[in-house]
Amino acid sequence: MQEMDAAENKDEKATTTDHTPTEVKYRGVKAMPFVIGNETFEKLGTIGTSSNLLVYLTTVFNMKSITATTLVNTFNGTTNFSPLLGAFLCDTYFGRYKTLGFASVASFLGMLMLTLTAAISELHPPQCIKVENGTCPQPTPWQMAFLLGGFGLLVVGAGGIRPCNLAFGADQFNPETESGKRGISSFFNWYYFTYTFAMMVSLTIIVYVQSNVSWALGLAVPAFLMLLSCAFFFIGTKIYVKVKPEGSPLTSVAQVIVAAVKKRHLKLPEQPWLSLFNHFPTNSINSKLPHTDQFRFLDKGAIRTPNDELNLDGSAANPWRLSSMQRAGEVKCLIRVIPIWFAGVVYSVAIVQQQTYVVFQALQANRRLGIGSFRLPAASYIAFSMLSLTIWIPMYDQIIVPFVRRFTGLEGGITILQKIGIGLVLAVVTMFVSALIEHWRRTLALTDPIGTDPRRGAISSLSAMWLVPQLTLSGLSEAFAVVGQVEFYYKQFPENMRSIGAAFLFCGFAGSSYLSTFLVSIVHHITGRNGKGNWLAEDLNEGKLDYFYYLVAVLELFNLGYFLLCAKWYKYKGTGGNNVEVPMEKMQFEKPMV
Repeated sequence: MQEMDAAENKDEKATTTDHTPTEVKYRGVKAMPFVIGNETFEKLGTIGTSSNLLVYLTTVFNMKSITATTLVNTFNGTTNFSPLLGAFLCDTYFGRYKTLGFASVASFLGMLMLTLTAAISELHPPQCIKVENGTCPQPTPWQMAFLLGGFGLLVVGAGGIRPCNLAFGADQFNPETESGKRGISSFFNWYYFTYTFAMMVSLTIIVYVQSNVSWALGLAVPAFLMLLSCAFFFIGTKIYVKVKPEGSPLTSVAQVIVAAVKKRHLKLPEQPWLSLFNHFPTNSINSKLPHTDQFRFLDKGAIRTPNDELNLDGSAANPWRLSSMQRAGEVKCLIRVIPIWFAGVVYSVAIVQQQTYVVFQALQANRRLGIGSFRLPAASYIAFSMLSLTIWIPMYDQIIVPFVRRFTGLEGGITILQKIGIGLVLAVVTMFVSALIEHWRRTLALTDPIGTDPRRGAISSLSAMWLVPQLTLSGLSEAFAVVGQVEFYYKQFPENMRSIGAAFLFCGFAGSSYLSTFLVSIVHHITGRNGKGNWLAEDLNEGKLDYFYYLVAVLELFNLGYFLLCAKWYKYKGTGGNNVEVPMEKMQFEKPMV
């Protein structure tokens, strides 16, 4: 780090750009403690607050499991959808520094409000000591309004933090110098380390405090950590590089579509790559894209008519009437991603179940560890999914990829879509295994219970550790599918749309949360009125959660078939008319055309 600091001091000479008339000094290493401190405490606070919400809503707010699951899924969906709006506002109006500052304060206030709902008795319903008439005291409208107000502030915070934090850290390093490039790489490593660290701490220590010591203290700790995150962020204000907003790339997308619509009646030439308008700015950060025959309608916007004037630099005077083939190609990249994105939405429904109903399974299973009386908190079992992902990724990256690379010649060993496809296969297996384990748990609960929860029903003698196999498979599935999607969006989006690509991933998570909520609601409604028993009953022993898991498994199987068709149709960015990913040798030595 000291060598990097010394090298950076050499490269810290003032630089100028077209967008910043004043001198810019990159102090990445000096700014890194504040940025990493902000990242670490923000993740500890956010994950520590959200990881145990299901148990909090059912025990403190006395919500039924189906109501709590619906609320948490809706909250997660809205939280994951908000980064798309946050990315637009950041790129267009506020810039990353202001957006992060505002969002961090909003997150802290949201966590503070949730802490108050646990600490002040007037802000939550009375404790449910005895169930009367099948229900416990329910929250008043005022209590629900205060709770949802805290959730709303957390949504605002996530919308500003998630699309900006990684890019803001990278902004602190000069991308034109070797020390700056090494600093960016180091920051990415620290970023993912803090995420894993925060997940493990939150799902173990913080969840234990919440479930076994005090909800008020367990929620106050994440709120205090978020306060430290805000402090770290604002302390480094004077040394940050604050990149000014340059406008959202979504405007460019709209211009291409509008230009194509205006010229929809024109006929395309037989060789569009030779005769259509194809201006390419010399200062563009995007790589030049070859022409493809997909979505040829967009090419019509590049037909130049006598009414289309050009600027002195060769660009279109009115981009709403005349777009270039390059810009049309960038929009094609965006459109091509959407079918793959939809497959990712359906895929994540399986992952959502491993973060919601697994908690309820653990609550009605034997959670004792060893011969003592210690019981692992139900929400802590989700950590096994993260643990398997953490162990698998370095093994895959350091051992399996180099071995497979010898045969395929691809930088990642296999193509990105093949990696995502493996994750989808594992999702199907995960849901079938989950169904089998749940059937076993319920059978033992009905025939050999070890106790009774007055709120839920019989406690199965099956050890909750039997949930580890399905959680391990879930983590491995994420290691392929989710990590593959991150890489896919980063590489397949045009360079100036990568912040949109990051938001795209979270929008996929949002879609899966909403889809899961819809699926749960439909199954609960239909099976609850046919007289054969609700699959998703409050007491899992009276329900058929395994049937629901089988239903999700079948849905994932159909999704896998859909994905295979999309993968066969997909054309990787920069490969022209074929759908084969660029080999490693070409990725290393071929430079993009300018």
